[in-house]
Amino acid sequence: MATQTTTSTTSRPRTLSATHLWLLTAGGFYAFFIFGFIDNLKGATLSALLPDLGFSYGQGGVMLFGAYLGFMVATLLTGVLADAAGIKVVLLLAGLSLTIGLAAFSVSSALWLLTAALFVVGLGLGSIEVGGNALIVDLHPRNRGRYLNLLAVFHGVGALVVPLFAALLLRYTFSWRQIYQISLVLAVVLALIFGAARYPRAPKTGETLSLRTLFATGFTRRMTWYYLLIAVYVAAEIGLAAWLSEYLQRVKGFSNETGSLYLSLFFAAIMAGRLVGSFFVERIGYLAIMLLATLAAIVSLSLGVFGPPWLTILIPLTGFFFSIMFPTTTASVSTLQVANMGAILGVLFTFGGLGGALGPWLIGVAADLVGLERAFALIIGFCLVMLVSLLMLRRTAPRQ
Repeated sequence: MATQTTTSTTSRPRTLSATHLWLLTAGGFYAFFIFGFIDNLKGATLSALLPDLGFSYGQGGVMLFGAYLGFMVATLLTGVLADAAGIKVVLLLAGLSLTIGLAAFSVSSALWLLTAALFVVGLGLGSIEVGGNALIVDLHPRNRGRYLNLLAVFHGVGALVVPLFAALLLRYTFSWRQIYQISLVLAVVLALIFGAARYPRAPKTGETLSLRTLFATGFTRRMTWYYLLIAVYVAAEIGLAAWLSEYLQRVKGFSNETGSLYLSLFFAAIMAGRLVGSFFVERIGYLAIMLLATLAAIVSLSLGVFGPPWLTILIPLTGFFFSIMFPTTTASVSTLQVANMGAILGVLFTFGGLGGALGPWLIGVAADLVGLERAFALIIGFCLVMLVSLLMLRRTAPRQ
């Protein structure tokens, strides 16, 4: 969430040297690498965790819900914290929250303890979402669509690495608990980086948060479509990431290694799409490029899920079309000329967190009721709602 940066970054006096600026940028990129890694560590280890603890798909969905509930809470609170204490503090707390949450998760067995631990992990991930976006927009106010997509590339790198990392360790008889304990190192490094970083605060601009103005500008019909768009998109992406490996193993008969490889391919496609998209998103237009990507995702997913076995590869390749949706939605909203933009982006990210919480949970519950094969097809339904949202936004959109 680019909290309170839209109105202030362009006037902020630059007190950073070029080297310092790019070191901070690298810190933001590292934070998003961890975001992608930890966020998708859950899905990469789920097939080992569920039988080890004797949990059902529904119970697995409850655990995942805890993570995204924490994410939502963080996106609501850390925007205010960023204004009061600074972006550096938000990212420092992100590292500390991840350290505590991962450590607790790795030694817990009770469902409520595991869910609570993932809630703390979610607080850390939400803090990275807020702090990382705010940091990059503050440091690079021009061409924000391009830089936000580049930032998201590093999320894709982390998400790409983690299934291979988890599959390799599981193959060599490491437990899912040990995998989480090894991953603690990344969180500790994040806390150390932003504990030591020097980051000057932006001067106050005189803008104060008005709840009346926020409700008047942040809950218009147009903004409601943006909130729905980001909620169902995150539900689709996180739902696919959380359940893809399990779906491929139980429904398509793939091995654990192949399922992990396909999950890595999904995130590789996201990473590649964001890298490619960063060169075209400003030229084509935010809503136009998202509409094209959504149509392509619907076709790709439908063929992968309902087509012959050799088309299953299209499921992870859908990540290429998913790739630009989140950062480009953020960029599109940030161009609106409304008051309290930082707070509005905070609400936007909260709806994203809501989608991230409900998507995997709904698929898990549906899998218990109708089977994983049918439940996984819910992702196509999420994409159809994305399409409707974008069509409604284009109907009332000014030229970008």
